[in-house]
Amino acid sequence: MKKLILILILTATLVSCGKNPIIEDSTLDSGFFFDQSIYMPAKYLVSISKPQPNAVEKGKSVIIAIHGYGATTFEWDEFRTWAGSRTDFSISQVLLGGHGRAYQTFKDSSWEDWRQPIINEFETLEKQGYTNISFAGSSTGCTLILEMLASGYFKAHIKPSHIFLIDPIIIPAEKTLSLVGVLGPIIGYTSVENTAGEEKYYYHYRPYETLKELKNVIGKVRKDLEKGFKLPQNCTLNIYKSDKDNVADAVSAVLIYKGLKTFEGNAINVSMISSNLHVFTRLGGRKAVPSEKDLNNRNQTFSDIASIVNEKP
Repeated sequence: MKKLILILILTATLVSCGKNPIIEDSTLDSGFFFDQSIYMPAKYLVSISKPQPNAVEKGKSVIIAIHGYGATTFEWDEFRTWAGSRTDFSISQVLLGGHGRAYQTFKDSSWEDWRQPIINEFETLEKQGYTNISFAGSSTGCTLILEMLASGYFKAHIKPSHIFLIDPIIIPAEKTLSLVGVLGPIIGYTSVENTAGEEKYYYHYRPYETLKELKNVIGKVRKDLEKGFKLPQNCTLNIYKSDKDNVADAVSAVLIYKGLKTFEGNAINVSMISSNLHVFTRLGGRKAVPSEKDLNNRNQTFSDIASIVNEKP
């Protein structure tokens, strides 16, 4: 009875006038805006900007940076800005499949579609001769990286050097995601309150089909972590987790810590960050002006990533 009441309350809260939202031209959902990596891929992908690396470039670090569900490459723009003219590593900002385009494209995409551009960029870099490739994920980008690790994808490829997870999501802080299978066909979609600065970079509307895909990939990775798996040889993994995250429960970091070990069976590195932001490394477009602590958290994490990718195994 209590569950039925909860479902009715949630339905009354989330249900809209129809199963398809009325989309305004000012949002990413409208299709009037596209992620900039679609227009200028050479600015975002190393495989396109440097398709024929020389011997030195082949050995330098390339970081494939992966954004989260409903987001775009914008989520990693600040890392590129912070890196500036550094030449000790390069950044490939990958746009997840189905993202950065119109609402219908997003609605029609599966989590496997989201993952495919990650695989495409990695395998292209591999074929071009790059040998020192790392991954940096935020939110669901982390989940997709973990899925690749758990599925054994890297057994047939070169091994990633380092992996960095920013606010990984295994356990959602918003527990209603578990009800998407029941409520989804009824409500059609949910909406989020983006700031004016976020509307062109984050979907305002979340189709229930994509929420179901999110639930599926999170559930898959959680089961893999419960069974346990290891990193590839000579690969390190660092987690940076906001301790007051209203999207990804802090216990997500605990589950990864318990379920994932190094190739040798040792514990991975976890840093709990004093922050109430989800993806605390992305400060642009937020409602509040970033505090000094927010800036320090972001910059210190970027410094850690830059330092670690230059370490020798």
